[in-house]
Amino acid sequence: MLSFLEHKWGSLLSSTTSPRALLLSVFLLLIGTLLFKALLRFARFLWHYARNAQRVKCFAQPTKRNWFLGHLGLMKNTEEGLKAVDELVKTYEHSCSWWFGPFYSIIRIFHPDYIKPVLFASASISYKDELFYGFLRPWLGEGLLLSNGEKWARHRRLLTPAFHFDILKIYVEIFNNSTDIMHAKWRRLLSEGTTSFDMFEHVSLMTLDSLLKCTFSYDSNCQEKPSEYIAAIYELSTLVVNREYHLLHHFDFVYWRTEEGRRFKRACDLVHRFTADIVQRRRAKLHQLGEESYRPRKGKVTDFIDVLLLSKDEDGKGLTDEEIKAEADTFMFEGHDTTASGISWVLYNLSLYPEYQEKCRAEVNSVLQGRDTEEIEWNDLTNLPFITMCIKESLRLYPPVTAVTRRFSEDIKMPGGRVVPKGNICLASIYGTHHNPKVWPNPDVYNPYRFDPEHSEGRSSYAFVPFSAGPRNCIGQNFAMAEMRVVVALTLRRFQVTPKTVEVRRKPDLILRAEGGLWLQLEPLTSQ
Repeated sequence: MLSFLEHKWGSLLSSTTSPRALLLSVFLLLIGTLLFKALLRFARFLWHYARNAQRVKCFAQPTKRNWFLGHLGLMKNTEEGLKAVDELVKTYEHSCSWWFGPFYSIIRIFHPDYIKPVLFASASISYKDELFYGFLRPWLGEGLLLSNGEKWARHRRLLTPAFHFDILKIYVEIFNNSTDIMHAKWRRLLSEGTTSFDMFEHVSLMTLDSLLKCTFSYDSNCQEKPSEYIAAIYELSTLVVNREYHLLHHFDFVYWRTEEGRRFKRACDLVHRFTADIVQRRRAKLHQLGEESYRPRKGKVTDFIDVLLLSKDEDGKGLTDEEIKAEADTFMFEGHDTTASGISWVLYNLSLYPEYQEKCRAEVNSVLQGRDTEEIEWNDLTNLPFITMCIKESLRLYPPVTAVTRRFSEDIKMPGGRVVPKGNICLASIYGTHHNPKVWPNPDVYNPYRFDPEHSEGRSSYAFVPFSAGPRNCIGQNFAMAEMRVVVALTLRRFQVTPKTVEVRRKPDLILRAEGGLWLQLEPLTSQ
């Protein structure tokens, strides 16, 4: 067809003698060619859309708002939105398709049998989609959360030693120290007349405090005084969520010209300067002392930056300063809010069930009985089985991250002969899977005994995935679980926790929060 047009236009040009007519003919030729190519591209797009729409029909489709909007706007980040997920799970049991506008489809999954092929897919064909994760890229760069392919695989190998048990043992002392600071502040505020506390506010500062010490060996004193760096991290998290809800802000050329975009850039610059300064100073010290002298002696605290500086791949190459900065920023982003959410919700759940709270308290008191200090040690963590069960049940009921998404470069086979076509986004609903009545009887009831080993037999390992699963699971899950056990154990040993109000509205943003905060009342207990 294109050659036919070119032939016809060539004939016209050869018969034209007027310069004006010649220019007009050339102009029409260009316009006609561009229009033809645009129509051809649009036809290919429609063909791809029609073929994809046909292929995803193997997944049930809830009723759309209309043909143009699809399901856009039906699922909100509110309490009502989570209840809508509950209804989807009850109705469709394992999966459904979901349309953002007339052309953009997502496959939502919420059953272990469907979660497994998505999360267990090889990292070489599994990618983080840019629909939302792209908003984080200016802040986090090509860190472990956002990188793909061989770059991700190399970084994963180099970061694994940072979460070895020998390193985590050292971090437990930091968890104790940061928890002591938070509890001392609570006692002071109680003596001044405060009776209730927003757990998210206080616990988030505590986890940031411990994370800064574990990452940078930096004592920010952020639990007691304001910090520009902490304020910037909070602002970035808020702005990322706000951007998701403004359609025009999805376009970079619009967003960076808005006041919110400029605020994001200022906060991003501050965080990057802070991290870059520490990395550069450590690198200079490494060059000055040499690797052997720089390596920490046995018993010396090793932080995340040191491990990254000293890590080398099979070719003897380490991470660049830019790569270390991206990984440190990613660790700070992923490590404090998710853990704070887990701790806050388990304290809330135990405040509603005094019998479970008392059993946890008896457990930690038994572990610490006869000691001169109240410090939880690494070896104590395995002696807190009921506290661990309570934490896991809370992570099931209130997962800090409610969903993860994946895009695949190959078709993914699902049960029942279904296939997720390559290029489509798969949304693995952690919340939906954890609340699926086909998997968890009475899913809305808080029952720690679900995680008693006797009651866990036969349950799919993909039924409980608060830290995701498969090759791209959360590399810091042992770090998070260790910190949660230390904080929960010490808090219940020192305080009686009761709810300020039973009515709490959940709010799933970057992490699962509570609207207006998660308020609990605290009563100091006499030391055992």
